[in-house]
Amino acid sequence: MSGRHPWFSAWAALLPAVSAFAQVTENWPQFRGVGSSGVAEGVKLPASWSTTQNVAWVTPIPGKAWSSPVVWGDKVFVTSAVSAKEVEPPRKGLYVWGFWGTRADSEHRWTVYCLDFATGKVLWERVAYRGPAPSAIHGKNSYASETPVTDGERVIACFGNTGMFCYDMNGREQWAQKWDSYPTRLGWGPAASPVLQGNRVFYVNDNDKTSFIVALDARTGKQIGRVERDEPSNWATPFVWENARRTEIVTPGRKKARSYDLAGNLLWELSGMSTITIPTPVASREMLYVSSGYVSDSLRPIYAIRPGATGDISLKDDETSNKFVAWCDRKGGPYNTSPLLYGDHFYVLYDKGVLSCYDAQTGKPAYTRQRLSPGANAFTASPWACDGKIYCLSEDGETFVVQAGPEFKALGSSRLDEMTLATPAVVRDSAIIRTFSKVYRIRQGN
Repeated sequence: MSGRHPWFSAWAALLPAVSAFAQVTENWPQFRGVGSSGVAEGVKLPASWSTTQNVAWVTPIPGKAWSSPVVWGDKVFVTSAVSAKEVEPPRKGLYVWGFWGTRADSEHRWTVYCLDFATGKVLWERVAYRGPAPSAIHGKNSYASETPVTDGERVIACFGNTGMFCYDMNGREQWAQKWDSYPTRLGWGPAASPVLQGNRVFYVNDNDKTSFIVALDARTGKQIGRVERDEPSNWATPFVWENARRTEIVTPGRKKARSYDLAGNLLWELSGMSTITIPTPVASREMLYVSSGYVSDSLRPIYAIRPGATGDISLKDDETSNKFVAWCDRKGGPYNTSPLLYGDHFYVLYDKGVLSCYDAQTGKPAYTRQRLSPGANAFTASPWACDGKIYCLSEDGETFVVQAGPEFKALGSSRLDEMTLATPAVVRDSAIIRTFSKVYRIRQGN
């Protein structure tokens, strides 16, 4: 992407004045919450929970889906792909063999559910699309892995190779945008979520045929524009970085991580990523952290990037920093999970159940690869933080709690006894946790 794209100019005009990094814990509007940070300041969760302890409610949700819940006001939204045939949870852990994707042979209903925050009651459900499976997917993927987004006026659900669908808060359809199904690496299917900010929504679809960024007016669904990308399949949700100098659209990729300004100009690019890119970046106003960590690669990097970068900021082989890359760890990046920035420290949760902590400014390790529990060795959900604690949710549905800061100290764990890949929503002293067949609201005293 180079040169100036008019649709970005129109898009920029819709930007809100409020920083995405303002701490707002009343709502959890998108994947990883406000600013895609995974941080919920002011929230206090119970010390422990189970399927019966400290459960405000639990609501069964049909189908197979790993999209995260989002919350606005008195409503919780989740999506699902409901098959005409019964489905089973996938096997946990990393797939070393037999990881090629397959296509389901049954009809599906792509559905949006609205739950009452107080009671868990299904307020409404809408079938966005009905038909055969559009493509193959990885055994651990689903046909509804993309997390919806909401701004309190509308909820927008994206179903990868099916399209994007918008409803008002009472379930009335506002618009729909459908697109073709695109092939992905080894038939793994798409998974990146859209991001909503102001009155526009943008979505990156990196595939093995026609990769692109699309921007839509959130109010009408009108396409503001589309930009082609020179990238093969990726699964990273894009990140909007509002730093001290400007607002950037950061798009991790297998070939390069790239950042664009709001006029569509390429600001900077960074090569040296691993061959599968999944984690969403995280940032403060002073530093951006981009990572990728495919477990079979020798290069699994973390890059800490300063604001104001321009051009090719890639490191040379013998460099660990340059003018714009503050520090890097070439073997520290996570594979499936997104990293976490909390206070002065940067945390990485790895698929095998170990946690590392870095000084966020210098990259100096505070501790490396501390095991959460001897029996916990499969993690896909991204960690979150609140009340001075780091939370790590395993595929077994067990949440491990670690003291935040430079000293590793395990504080306990809680288990829901069902497979979990979705990252929770965390608001108002509650964790909204999605397991394979249910959504729980965890809160003290229920």
